[in-house]
Amino acid sequence: MPAPSTALSTLRPDIAGSLVEFDLAMDRANFVWNRVLPVFEVPSAAGKFGRIPVEQLLQTRETVRSNSGGYSRGSFTFTDDSFATTEYGAEERVDDRQAKMYRTYFEAETIAAQRAMDAVLRNAEIRVANAVFNATTFTSFTTAVGTEWSNAASGTPITNVEAAVRSVWNQCGMWANALVINRHVFRNLRNSAQIQDRIEASGAGSPAKASDITTAMLAAVFDLDYVIVAGGTTNSAKEGQTASFGKIWSDEYAMVCRVATTNDISEPCLGRVFHWGEDGSQVMGTFETYRDETVRGDIVRARHDVQEKILYTECGHLLSNITA
Repeated sequence: MPAPSTALSTLRPDIAGSLVEFDLAMDRANFVWNRVLPVFEVPSAAGKFGRIPVEQLLQTRETVRSNSGGYSRGSFTFTDDSFATTEYGAEERVDDRQAKMYRTYFEAETIAAQRAMDAVLRNAEIRVANAVFNATTFTSFTTAVGTEWSNAASGTPITNVEAAVRSVWNQCGMWANALVINRHVFRNLRNSAQIQDRIEASGAGSPAKASDITTAMLAAVFDLDYVIVAGGTTNSAKEGQTASFGKIWSDEYAMVCRVATTNDISEPCLGRVFHWGEDGSQVMGTFETYRDETVRGDIVRARHDVQEKILYTECGHLLSNITA
């Protein structure tokens, strides 16, 4: 007898709603992939778009009109670029017997959805971290700091970030607006003597307590709009083995960059996440369920259709040697 078809899946927006107040994996709240590379919706799974070369972004030209003449006309030369989204997804089985055994203690379907969504979004975070904290991609725009920021007494993060901000301006003619770091580096920055001295000098009180220093205060110190702190973790051990936790975003790097602030694809920025939603995909995960009688259970699936893409390497400057 043929097995029941698994193609008859049912969209489950109600599961997404139930997860709003049900956060099994707390550190997923520290995922920053769609803040570093903001989402841009695309009408097809693959296609081309025009990208203005960075040297033409702020090009000056004559604007004086003569009495009998016309106005000067600009002619941007677009560079062809392309995108191609990929569908990513994960499934979890809700066993009939286990669901009935433990229904007094938890909702098995909601937990299964949470686990599936976590797998999808955690991998999105890993892909963006690998793209941004990449000395090969930013080989022309990477600088090793002289003293690690983990050296609270001698590190000079304000000096280093300021140099990187000016480097971004020299590279593309636009000012950086964000610093991207992981939570370990954030905690080191709060102990930095140079940062504490600057905060005290601003009138925030003396001595400045590390535990009172927020991302907003750091942004003010660095004169940036955003300090984006990533806190996601990974467990590289195989199932059944002792956990081996690691950082998704390395503490050896810090990215000073310009992140997108609009939904305009022509806005110069570090990069974008292209998302195609025509097949039912949602950025934070579409949920579906279907029945699988071969295992006597329901299958919960989470999926989304995206591509992470660095657009202007000139809009970023990578700092390395951040942590001893």
